[in-house]
Amino acid sequence: MGILLIRRVGLFCRAAHLSPQSLEYRPIKKVMVANRGEIAIRVFRACTELGIRTVAVYSEQDTGQMHRQKADEAYLIGRGLSPVAAYLHIPDIIKVAKENNVDAIHPGYGFLSERADFAQACVDAGVRFIGPSPEVVCKMGDKVEARALAIKAGVPVVPGTDAPISSLQEAHEFAKTYGFPIIFKAAYGGGGRGMRVVRDYEELEENYQRAYSEALAAFGNGALFVEKFIEKPRHIEVQILGDKYGNVIHLYERDCSIQRRHQKVVEIAPAAQLDLHLRDRLTSDSVNLAKQVGYENAGTVEFLVDKHGKHYFIEVNSRLQVEHTVTEEITDVDLVHAQLRVCEGRSLPELGLEQDKIQINGCAIQCRVTTEDPSRGFQPDTGRIEVCLLNDMHYYHIVLQSGYYTGCAHISGCTLTQKLSQHFQRAVILMIHRAASID
Repeated sequence: MGILLIRRVGLFCRAAHLSPQSLEYRPIKKVMVANRGEIAIRVFRACTELGIRTVAVYSEQDTGQMHRQKADEAYLIGRGLSPVAAYLHIPDIIKVAKENNVDAIHPGYGFLSERADFAQACVDAGVRFIGPSPEVVCKMGDKVEARALAIKAGVPVVPGTDAPISSLQEAHEFAKTYGFPIIFKAAYGGGGRGMRVVRDYEELEENYQRAYSEALAAFGNGALFVEKFIEKPRHIEVQILGDKYGNVIHLYERDCSIQRRHQKVVEIAPAAQLDLHLRDRLTSDSVNLAKQVGYENAGTVEFLVDKHGKHYFIEVNSRLQVEHTVTEEITDVDLVHAQLRVCEGRSLPELGLEQDKIQINGCAIQCRVTTEDPSRGFQPDTGRIEVCLLNDMHYYHIVLQSGYYTGCAHISGCTLTQKLSQHFQRAVILMIHRAASID
């Protein structure tokens, strides 16, 4: 134990000379983050550590955001648009990148991070996308296609439709075949949006319409697929990392079973009391699937594990995730450094990232604090953190994920003076606690 610091490994070439693989090496001198809040600041920090210049973009409503202050350069996007629409406005983002000689764009998480058209727009503009290729983003972003690829790779999947359903009648037929409960999921996005559990026929039509509307609003496409709902599963995800040369490694798993409205609230790495044979199957399936699709950069393969210890593939997140920090804590690997170096063309072996060198060291727990209004049925809400009191404060690392910059994030006696964002119903604080063991 002790003061929590996110330790990092310097991901520089360790070889005395360049290998043939390094012929594709192109250094990155300037990075834009097409995002806001904590993830933008996280990427800026990694860039600064590697001597890379940083560029922020911000909406009209985010002129006071901390990420704007942290970048070397900052530019307005989406003039006249709503906050969300501004960060989804691909033409403005690409224009800023081209006009300011940006070498690469990091999408962060959320917004455009899993949009294949954005990845392709970057490529078309001559700007590198820090993530998988547009083709892989497209395959993994379509949950139905990802499911088909998992089946092809021999990875177990939950019983479900092989393609997006186009009518309520198809949902009726599926329920008749497999029985209740079932779950609707957005075909082109995640994060709990467009996801509805249905337990009987009376709930079917209403939840179908709600899931469709949520998916359409969040991802621009209301396509849904339906699958059998597994009661009280463990939600286990495996962190993967690939390079441009076909090398793929895993950095073990995270347990994200504690959720609120299908949004992760507590993340633990490694998963507690996980059978070692099950861990081997989860990590092996994840790496095999990634290799089959030619996966490059950081990603996460997500599984459900039922009460019998059987695991089922659910999706691939082709981006960095909020909870990547707990994996960094237990492996001593800086995932954003790795993302940047892989994008430059470094191979994983050159970076010292080989499977037999990735070891688990202790455990880490990340908690997100959400804002809800009990007078309105605990609906997501916004507000101000007035006081946060924690015993043994030096054991915790606190990150404000969405807060307006007010000169400082004052944590003295753990009093926080930042206003929470009024535009995003997301977790607002990450509290990371590291220890030698989960006990």
